[in-house]
Amino acid sequence: MSSPKPTLDELRIERRAKPERQPKGWTIPVFVVVGIVVVAALVWWFTRGKAVEVRTLVAREVTASGGDRTVLNASGYVTARRAATVSSKVTGKVVEVLVEEGVHVKEGQVLARLDDTNIKTGLGVAEAQWESAKTALDETRAQLKQAELEFRRATDLAKQKIASQSDLDRAESEANTLKARLARLQREVTVAERNVASWQQQLDDTIIRAPFAGIVTTKNAQPGEMISPMSVGGFTRTGICTIVDMDSLEIEIDVNESYINRVVTGQPVEATLDAYPEWKIPCKVIAIIPTADRQKSTVKVRVGFDKLEARVLPEMGVKVAFREIGGGATTSRAVVVPKGAVRNQDGRDVVFVVQNGKAERRAVSISSTRDDDVTLSAGVSAGEQVIVDSPAGLADGAAIKEKKL
Repeated sequence: MSSPKPTLDELRIERRAKPERQPKGWTIPVFVVVGIVVVAALVWWFTRGKAVEVRTLVAREVTASGGDRTVLNASGYVTARRAATVSSKVTGKVVEVLVEEGVHVKEGQVLARLDDTNIKTGLGVAEAQWESAKTALDETRAQLKQAELEFRRATDLAKQKIASQSDLDRAESEANTLKARLARLQREVTVAERNVASWQQQLDDTIIRAPFAGIVTTKNAQPGEMISPMSVGGFTRTGICTIVDMDSLEIEIDVNESYINRVVTGQPVEATLDAYPEWKIPCKVIAIIPTADRQKSTVKVRVGFDKLEARVLPEMGVKVAFREIGGGATTSRAVVVPKGAVRNQDGRDVVFVVQNGKAERRAVSISSTRDDDVTLSAGVSAGEQVIVDSPAGLADGAAIKEKKL
């Protein structure tokens, strides 16, 4: 039996479905990684021989005394132990001011004068009354002398039975009256004299003098203004000027009562004025005020200068360091570097040091920090070149080019 003839359908070619495309997302990270590697390789290739320019500074050595270490730091102000706002004892109008700020004055020097017109008038009246009382006293003395002569004459005549008893009594009474009048006039002369002294004192009170030698720091009144020893309001001044005795300058410090046990009288102190941060002034504790401030929980400490200089002025801000007393004076050596040379990496303080043209990272131990300097007790030797403000990408062993400060 013959096989069946192929039909037209059997000759049709069947086309398969198009294969699904693979996702292309996985190729992006590959290209990124390859690009980074290529860029890093190119950067390393072109920069491998180039040195990083850095600024360097020589580490300097300092000597510290172990028996003179700081036990407490505090701040305060320069104050004058002897200062006064000079005023008048009476209320009056200022007619003349003879000082200016910054002028040195001596004790008793005239600073200002007040209007004394009315006082001089009253003084003139008192002096005239005094002169009148003295004249009346002299007149009464002459009358008493004459009365005593008459009394003696009447007494002699009465003994001779020439004068009567009534004439004797009259002469005696007149003499006694004049004696009493003389005593009263003597007291009136004393009163008049004291009245003159009172007016003279008021006149002296119009002249304002310096109570002690010092420097005028402020001028508070001008000619034409009213001045009074008491505050009466309005435009009345209470002082002519303020005088400060520069020899009485000292430092007042409020020390927290929790640390007052670290301070003793006579303790050495190193003071630093805010105006002159590089000037270290030797001082010592004068006294610890025996009372505490309840509101601030502090105790006031007075510190005196070993030697005063003209640069020290009242009300200047000052920082003080109380030194330890006693103990063996052991000497230790440390190294000082700029604060910008110290970095913190992985929780440790490090400094980059220049060694054979490369940066060498050193772990250091910081003993103290003051202003822009850091004192190191270990890690760096004196004379070594330290890198200041090192670049963020600086690594250990990197080639560098020094740029000394």
